[in-house]
Amino acid sequence: MAESFISPRRFTDNKNYPRGLARHGDYTIKEAQLLEKHGNALLELESGSRAPITEEEKQFVAVSQGNADPKTDIEKVWMKYVQKTRQPKRFHTLSGGKPQVEGADEFIDE
Repeated sequence: MAESFISPRRFTDNKNYPRGLARHGDYTIKEAQLLEKHGNALLELESGSRAPITEEEKQFVAVSQGNADPKTDIEKVWMKYVQKTRQPKRFHTLSGGKPQVEGADEFIDE
């Protein structure tokens, strides 16, 4: 992996993680370090703005397109990042559904 996923810049996502990936709590320290170190290269490979050179990069592109299952740590952490940032967030409520309107409370002026 020495030649794979090289990026001169550190990856940041100020929209979803304004305080940084490591400080948010979604990722372990190792996962945050992998994303910060290789995230720009992974994003470029996924978007197609960078062509894959090594077999690892070709495998990553297949995983990011949904043609293969993630096997390496870097593939798993990228899929976790995609899931956390691009899919709608689920939330749960304690109520059972739509609020019910009580009977006919009409005010009639006579």
